[in-house]
Amino acid sequence: MYTQSFSVPDDTGQKIKAVAAIEPPELMAKFDARIDADGRIEPQDWMPEAYRKTLVRQISQHAHSEIVGMLPEGNWISRAPSLKRKAILIAKVQDEGGHGQYLYSAAETLGVSRADLLDALHSGKAKYSSIFNYPTLNWADVGTIGWLVDGAAIMNQVPLCRCSYGPYSRAMIRVCKEESFHQRQGYEALLVMMRGTDEQKAMVQDSVNRWWWKCLAMFGPPDADSPHSAQGMRWGIKRVSNDDLRQKFIDATVPQAKVLGITLPDPDLKWNEERGHYDYGQIDWDEFWTTVNGNGPCNKERLSTRVKAHNDGQWVRDAALAHARKQQQRAMKEAA
Repeated sequence: MYTQSFSVPDDTGQKIKAVAAIEPPELMAKFDARIDADGRIEPQDWMPEAYRKTLVRQISQHAHSEIVGMLPEGNWISRAPSLKRKAILIAKVQDEGGHGQYLYSAAETLGVSRADLLDALHSGKAKYSSIFNYPTLNWADVGTIGWLVDGAAIMNQVPLCRCSYGPYSRAMIRVCKEESFHQRQGYEALLVMMRGTDEQKAMVQDSVNRWWWKCLAMFGPPDADSPHSAQGMRWGIKRVSNDDLRQKFIDATVPQAKVLGITLPDPDLKWNEERGHYDYGQIDWDEFWTTVNGNGPCNKERLSTRVKAHNDGQWVRDAALAHARKQQQRAMKEAA
């Protein structure tokens, strides 16, 4: 659900540097030629170590964000206002778990273990999208997350379908299709509320006021403050800059807000005829980095909930492994 915003170093890893001079020149030349031809790098292909580390960091942070992202909405399943809304929300939360599965599998093709990736998440060393460290205060937040948060995710993720690393790009094709459903269901839920009582309309407006700026920060720091963006784009991992994606999201979202009948909380938001885009105000990057660094409203709660769920599910993993061993032994006996 959310990638470019957390293209930041983990506590567990080094900052990704330019390709080291020690890489074999002939292999680097072949790698560069494939990238220049907009080709795909597959797991069996040679790749620079810096490229591999960049992918491990980005894909694992993306996977972490998917499974942590189940939590803010998951706690509303039991409080959904109707059976229809409950079924939709259950399906959405299940989708996010599936997205994490695709992405962890893609990361494993780079030679890392899922257990190590999860250990880094649970110990607090690995990053995930800061958007999930804010509380969902009412039912309108579920719709707003679908409309704005998943809408921002789609802007981030569609370019990843053309990522230069094959397993990641292929995983993102299905993820984007499902995220599109999530965005539409969130928007439809808000439309229904905006046709309701004054209290419901006020709830939607309050929710949008709280989430708007946080969603804009999802696209990551301004390009000038994103030191690894240039290398990521050179490698074809990243296709569009943070600022360009943010602008595209704003331009697409303003007309949708007008249809909803809500006001976006930015007094500087206005159409610029000369640029052909909407101008917008300043994002609070201090708040963004405070949350990324573990001091947001729900950082500790999200992490402890995730660790508890992992520990409580140990018996399921043990049972699955025991069943797999039994099936393997049975197959070996039949083969003999």
